[in-house]
Amino acid sequence: MNKPAILGGEPVNTKDFPPYNTIGDEEKQAVMEVLDSGELSGFIAAAIPEFNGGQKVKALELAFCEYFGTKHAVAVNSATSGIYCMLMAMGIGPGDEVITSPYTMHATASSILQCGAVPVFADIEEETFGLDPASVEKNITENTRGILVVNIFGHPARLDELNVIADKNNLWLLEDNAQSPAGISEGKRYTATVGKAGVFSFNRHKTMQSGEGGVVITNDDTVAQKMRLVRNHGEAVVDAMGIEDIVNTIGQNLRMTEMEAAVALCQFRKLDVLNASRIKLAERLTEGLKSISGISPPDVRNDCKHVYYFYAMKYDANKTGLSRDKFVKAVNAEGYYIRAGYLRPIYLEPMFTKKICFGKGGYPFTANNRNNEIIYEKGLCPVCERLNSEEVVLTNIIYPPLTIRDMDGFIAAIDKVLRYAAEIESQITI
Repeated sequence: MNKPAILGGEPVNTKDFPPYNTIGDEEKQAVMEVLDSGELSGFIAAAIPEFNGGQKVKALELAFCEYFGTKHAVAVNSATSGIYCMLMAMGIGPGDEVITSPYTMHATASSILQCGAVPVFADIEEETFGLDPASVEKNITENTRGILVVNIFGHPARLDELNVIADKNNLWLLEDNAQSPAGISEGKRYTATVGKAGVFSFNRHKTMQSGEGGVVITNDDTVAQKMRLVRNHGEAVVDAMGIEDIVNTIGQNLRMTEMEAAVALCQFRKLDVLNASRIKLAERLTEGLKSISGISPPDVRNDCKHVYYFYAMKYDANKTGLSRDKFVKAVNAEGYYIRAGYLRPIYLEPMFTKKICFGKGGYPFTANNRNNEIIYEKGLCPVCERLNSEEVVLTNIIYPPLTIRDMDGFIAAIDKVLRYAAEIESQITI
């Protein structure tokens, strides 16, 4: 075996991996049908059938209902919009708190602020990086209205436990399921169906992609109606629709276009195949990494289905003798994408540490009577901080059209780097 590329050797891989692209003839034909029809959006902000969108949007929503066995699906222009719609539908506002994860894309928490409420961050669990139920319970206060859980990297959080906690404390549970489409929880239910509502993403780099877009599913009639109002200028139609509860019915334009819906529907029909491809590649990585000391493959809990948006490993520098950052740099030099950590805990972003959001006065933080007690600072979620700064290592190379051979090359690159751990540690600076 030649020495690692970072020490002057030849890299294991010298080719550029193709970008993730699942768009085919079906999507092109579907878009052309929309263009030929001339109706690029079917929405009208009035109390008429078009209030709920065009034919492609309705077909996408029906497909979600049929697949997941839910009564309602609401298509929106992004998963971020979907999270906002879910939260608004729960009636939250100034003074309220929502417990959520610090280890996710920032839109999860910022959507809570958009509603005038504030996020309270509970710590994450070690194995699959979802919310730790014990930490959630410790963070429940008189102002807590619900829990917004994230099924991160493709694996379900501890949804059943969190649902029990929510029920016991008269709270609701919502699921940010952008990264785990058709994952399965320990209760043998699909992710996004355990809580009151759950959101999916069609963002450009998600498993299913239509550029932008999202869908929220729920079995609750009231929640579905409120989300549709928030999606489409609801304040203008409540009288005509005979709606008496107008709390949080003020709407925006969060509508999905017919072209996005057409592409999203084609992508959704491919979901099982897309997930199966990711799982096959991920399982090959897991099998190959089991014998390499210091690298822990993703954990999959009993009766759960992991759908691998990211392949998230845990790295132990004490066992390898090589710092995590140098390890990552060395593997990248071998021609394989890998990164140290995911995102720093959300509460360390300036918007939270300085409590500046809307205007200069600190709203909505100042609307909470516990504002002085809620401190966003380092040490708030120690498990999350340690995992991100020391242990988590991610790769996204488990997507089609990559192959088993590519996975074997990745494993060989890691093995090669760690065989030269001492030399890399002593000779490479970062």
